Amino acid sequence: MPLPDLSLTPTAAILSLVLGYLLGSVPFGLLFSYALGEGDVRKIGSGSIGATNVLRTGNYAAAALTLLFDALKGAAPVLIARALWGADAGLFAGLAAFLGHLFPVWLGFKGGKGIAVSLGILLALYWPVAVLALASWIAILAAFRISSLSALAAAVLTPLYMFLFHRPHEAVLAVLLAVLVFVAHRDNIRRLLRGEEPRVGQSKPA
Repeated sequence: MPLPDLSLTPTAAILSLVLGYLLGSVPFGLLFSYALGEGDVRKIGSGSIGATNVLRTGNYAAAALTLLFDALKGAAPVLIARALWGADAGLFAGLAAFLGHLFPVWLGFKGGKGIAVSLGILLALYWPVAVLALASWIAILAAFRISSLSALAAAVLTPLYMFLFHRPHEAVLAVLLAVLVFVAHRDNIRRLLRGEEPRVGQSKPA
C-alpha cells in the first residue's frame, strides 16, 4: 500500500508539536505522589515519574491515577491535534507528547519511561493495535515476570501490528516510539544482559 500524501502545513506541525510536548510533559506521577502524601517519587526506586515507580511507594491509588492520567496525556494531544489540523497532526502531537513525558523541561528533562503514555497514543491512533500491544505486554510479563522486558518486546511488536493493519504513517511513528522506549530503558537493558533485572515482586538491585 503506498503512503498517503502528507497534508500538514508547517504551522499546524509546529502547533501540534507544542501542544503534544506541553501536555506530555505534565508530571502526573510526581503530582499524585505529593498529593497523596508520598513525597518526591524521584527519590525512590528508579527515580522515574511513571506509574511503575509510583507503585514502589506502596500507594496503589497514586499509581493507578498516574497510569490513567499518563495514558490520557498521550491520547489527548493526538485527538485534539487531529480534530484541529487533521490526521497527520495527530502523529506529530503523539510523538511530541512522548518526548514531553521522557524529557519534561520542568524536571530538568528527566521524566518517565513512557509505557502508559505510548498506550494512550496508540489508543487514540488505532485502538486495535493498542489492544494487541497491551496483550503482548501482558503475555510476556506473565511468561517472564520482567516488566522492562515486556515493555521492550511490546514496543518492537507494535510497528509490525501497524503494518499488518496497513497503517504506514502510524507504523513509522511506532518505530520512533520504540526507539525512544529503548533509550529510556537503557539501564534496564544493561541489567537484562547481565541477568540482573529484577522480576515482578523482587526488589530493584542497589
